[in-house]
Amino acid sequence: MLKKLFSHTAIYGLAPQITKVASFFSLPLITQELTELDYGVAGVLTAYTSALAVLSILGMRVVLVNAFFKSPQQYKWGWRQIYGFLTMWNIVYGILLGALIFLIVPSEANDDRLLITVLHIGPIIFFGPTANICSTYYQLRQKPLQIAVRSIIFGFLAIGLNILFIVYYKMGYMGWFWSAFLVGIFNNLSFYYPLNYILKLKPIFNFKWRYLKSSLKVSLPMVPHYYSGYLLENSDKMVMDLSGINTGNIGKYNVAYTVGKFTNSLGMASGLAIGPMLIKYYKEGNDLEASRLVFILQIAFFCITTLLSLWMKEAFAFLIRNEVLASMYYLGIIIVMAYNYRPMYLGFSTKTMYNEKTSIMWRVTFGAGIINVLLNVILLPIYGFEVAAITTFIAYMFMGYAGYYFKMFKEINTISYYPILWLGGTVVSTIFVFFAVELLVLYKLIISFLIITVGGFAIYFLNRKLNGLSK
Repeated sequence: MLKKLFSHTAIYGLAPQITKVASFFSLPLITQELTELDYGVAGVLTAYTSALAVLSILGMRVVLVNAFFKSPQQYKWGWRQIYGFLTMWNIVYGILLGALIFLIVPSEANDDRLLITVLHIGPIIFFGPTANICSTYYQLRQKPLQIAVRSIIFGFLAIGLNILFIVYYKMGYMGWFWSAFLVGIFNNLSFYYPLNYILKLKPIFNFKWRYLKSSLKVSLPMVPHYYSGYLLENSDKMVMDLSGINTGNIGKYNVAYTVGKFTNSLGMASGLAIGPMLIKYYKEGNDLEASRLVFILQIAFFCITTLLSLWMKEAFAFLIRNEVLASMYYLGIIIVMAYNYRPMYLGFSTKTMYNEKTSIMWRVTFGAGIINVLLNVILLPIYGFEVAAITTFIAYMFMGYAGYYFKMFKEINTISYYPILWLGGTVVSTIFVFFAVELLVLYKLIISFLIITVGGFAIYFLNRKLNGLSK
């Protein structure tokens, strides 16, 4: 099981990370052509557009997953109806998103306002939920290569287009928008044919409203849950904009998120890999094995995030060829360590969604997002843009661990996950690495060796217990 977890995590995660590593090595090229203003324009637009992104599928993924596992012989009928409904809905959603983008484009990008709007909404209106539904199918069938190959191909395409548009054509922030548009079109095309013709999951537009209503009752409570992703990752930049923090400082903060996005991608990949395995255990009533699988992933995350943070200063100095932007490494540490919430969150959320207790999910995740927004509204005008990294950390810790204390979760859970222990470990590790980043390289090498050794031993020990129980 451990081999399967890490192999699938590697395929889901390594594929995009291959291109992200390549993207990192392209940073010395493109950062010479970009300023904090370019990063600021991109950051502000991302902040606002992400506010509506959650509405694109209306939380329907949980319905797709449950139908797949609970009605294996009939799920395609339901999926086709959801596909048809969401295709029509995405036209409305695209119009709403376009209106928002047109209104909030920063004044520094006023000349490109209309083009930016068209580039953002084009793939959405043309293809709707195609990529989302098809990738969900491949994930549930545990065919990670179908997703990984696309991640690699279109990841490298994005890197090449960014270099072409930003370095060669000197397009600045517009280079990112053109790249995203073209990659979005080609990526959706790659999913469209297999979904509609190979899997025969063509959309049904004459859908049954009774089925849709019952699906929406399950999915809509998940909208606040998915919206929390926006509140946690992008609302800070919107609050900065509304608080009068200049676009340049928003750009500095956006750069600090560069490595954070890498860690977030790894967290998303691990979720795709571990999800079907946890559901299998929960279906069998085998919560003990599920908890040990979560613990193994948590230890692996501790090792990865601590090592990344320990060498953050050197990484930024090498990758960011802009002295002002490279100095933001200390914010990157806090953001990266915040993503340690992910494995414990997966243990809670997978169990909750499998049991369709979706009312808990939105309270935890949306609550974390509200905490982040309120802290930013209060603290950003006083302490400046840097404090947003700390508020993000606090909010993620709430999201990762608060759910374990809800009465409804305790009623469906039979195993202790020791949330206080893991939370304390995350806080202590973050404080340690925040100061250790300034140590000499020799000391960092020694610390890195100890982290890898201790973490590897702990994973080996837990895996032996996991395999022993499953025999």
